Amino acid sequence: MVEVIINGHAGRLEGRYHKSKRDDAPIALILHPHPQYGGTMNNKVAYALFTCFKDLGFSVLRFNFRGVGRSQGEFEDGPGELSDATVALDWLQANHPDARQCWIAGYSFGAWVGLQLLMRRPDINNFIAVAPPADEKDFTFLAPCPTSGIMIQGGKDEIVSPKSVEHLASKLNGQRHIDVDFALIEDGDHMLNGHLVDLYKIVGHYVIGALSKKAPAKKRRGRRKKSEIQEALLLEGQTNQDDDLLDDDMEDDYDDYDDDDGFDDED
Repeated sequence: MVEVIINGHAGRLEGRYHKSKRDDAPIALILHPHPQYGGTMNNKVAYALFTCFKDLGFSVLRFNFRGVGRSQGEFEDGPGELSDATVALDWLQANHPDARQCWIAGYSFGAWVGLQLLMRRPDINNFIAVAPPADEKDFTFLAPCPTSGIMIQGGKDEIVSPKSVEHLASKLNGQRHIDVDFALIEDGDHMLNGHLVDLYKIVGHYVIGALSKKAPAKKRRGRRKKSEIQEALLLEGQTNQDDDLLDDDMEDDYDDYDDDDGFDDED
């Protein structure tokens, strides 16, 4: 993983980037939660998403929205952050012209921005939306939703209503030609404290399943290749591990945010 600086419309954007060993590997862009409540690219949920895609062989980029960390500019509550995401995706695609898939994944405020980006970029193949603020933000722009994806929600979320997210997913899933799944982590709060491994596994199994649907393997007899078995079992290896293991490599550049607002590192 390396630090990158991307030229955005409001100045430089600071990011962290992992490059796959394969030139045709799929790519994924990770969008962090609300900047005004301590949300950064180093948020634990955003980092778990980044780690999951990295472990599945993707080339992955996460970055700080304008005004966060060493990214320049000022918070704009949507338009500016959408511009940042657009520039970041352009950078990622320019560095991986042979990528066979393009994914967007966002958490809370980042999920809202990511779904707006989805509507503007037909080159995005699939999405992950964790705790999208369906009871606060307007999602009517998803008419129709252009591609399949999954929405993941904590059942004990104190900020985003689980029912509002389930209703949004159900509404989108009723559209033709796409499937929008809904996954509930029953005991998860908004930041999924103690449930990052659950998130990792849900996302990983969804991605593996979606990729197999997009490019079905040819039928054949005999044993499965070792690489296929490793891929299918990749996420099972996390079963008995603690959530803290997902934080082992996380930079602590911005861990000194004020947690007294009740949101901790999130919105």
